[in-house]
Amino acid sequence: MKFIHAADLHLDSPLRGLTKYEGAPVEQMQTATRRAFVNLIDFAIQQTVDFVLFAGDLYDVDWKDYNTGLFFNQQMARLREVDIPVFIIYGNHDADNVITKKLTLPNNVEEFSSQQSETVLLEKLRVAIHGQSFATKAVTEDLSQHYPSPIEGYFNIGLLHTALNGRENHASYAPCSLNNLQSHGYDYWALGHVHTYEVLSENPWIVFPGNLQGRHVKETGEKGCVLVDVTNEKVTLTRQTFDVLRWEICTLDLCELNNMEEVLDQVRTQILNYLPANSEQLVALRFKLEGASELHTQIHSHSERWINEIRAVAADVGSQQVWVEKICLNTQPIATMNLEDNPLGDLVQALRDIPLDNETIEKLAVEFRALKNTLPPEARFNETGIDPEHPETIRQLLGGVEELLLARLLA
Repeated sequence: MKFIHAADLHLDSPLRGLTKYEGAPVEQMQTATRRAFVNLIDFAIQQTVDFVLFAGDLYDVDWKDYNTGLFFNQQMARLREVDIPVFIIYGNHDADNVITKKLTLPNNVEEFSSQQSETVLLEKLRVAIHGQSFATKAVTEDLSQHYPSPIEGYFNIGLLHTALNGRENHASYAPCSLNNLQSHGYDYWALGHVHTYEVLSENPWIVFPGNLQGRHVKETGEKGCVLVDVTNEKVTLTRQTFDVLRWEICTLDLCELNNMEEVLDQVRTQILNYLPANSEQLVALRFKLEGASELHTQIHSHSERWINEIRAVAADVGSQQVWVEKICLNTQPIATMNLEDNPLGDLVQALRDIPLDNETIEKLAVEFRALKNTLPPEARFNETGIDPEHPETIRQLLGGVEELLLARLLA
């Protein structure tokens, strides 16, 4: 038999960090989660899999309208037409108390209860699927300890949305230990919640497939699901990629570069390296310019020009497939100038004193609060979740303020 294990679809999740400038393919990006999902359904039909598992977070938040649900139902109906059943649990993003709008699902889709663990038997395949959905957004108990014992003579699958023993950048929901899952007696644990692909164990198989489509620059690299083949009791895993937009980070060290023409040549080379072979795929590329460089002052004093020069290179060689999501200017001057006993030195010292002065930080926070409130909602936050009025954010940003001011004043 063959089955697909996928998780964290986050259908219609707004992709974050989309800088709108001329040529940015914003509309294509906003439909990325749907198109990646269609790719998965196409593959399931092509492979004539026996069933599909979704391990939570099919949706991102409560639906704005019913279109998200209608789209999901349409794709499930496509699977029904070729007799492919689907089994789903809900996670923290689509728990019972999060998604308030509901649609009746096609009859090939089986939802697991959020009140207790359940078991579904596929008699022809001799498969037992055990699972439980999230009742609330924040589930802090170990759900796996209530999962039933394995059924003898069946291939037992545990469908579970969990952070396991904790994963970076993921809330610790439904925590459990790897040892407990291994000793439970199941043949395969189909996990969800963690957005990176990870095989934690092969005996039994315990797998995070990762999310189906990266949604911001912290979710770089290939995204997709796993195809599981079980033949003569031997399990074979094949990772499948379905993302239509791939996020990547490219770091350029400017230490050995002598002029901006050389910088742009390096940018051109890197863009060609990231150019996808698949003409249907986009790459959102973040550049980080780093290192101690003679070009530091030139870059920071004319930052707007050089940021757009890099975008122009991408437009020239990227074949409309590479989009420069952001350019981070993190260079440093080669030598620290002597700033003692002059106005620049006073400025630098004042900037370095601010993080130590809670009263000044609080005054700045008030200023930023007033500024932030004048912005439209979509511009108030970015993909990192940084709040510009938070004292710690202000402290972190002051180093960049120093670099910017010095570069422009010295120019």
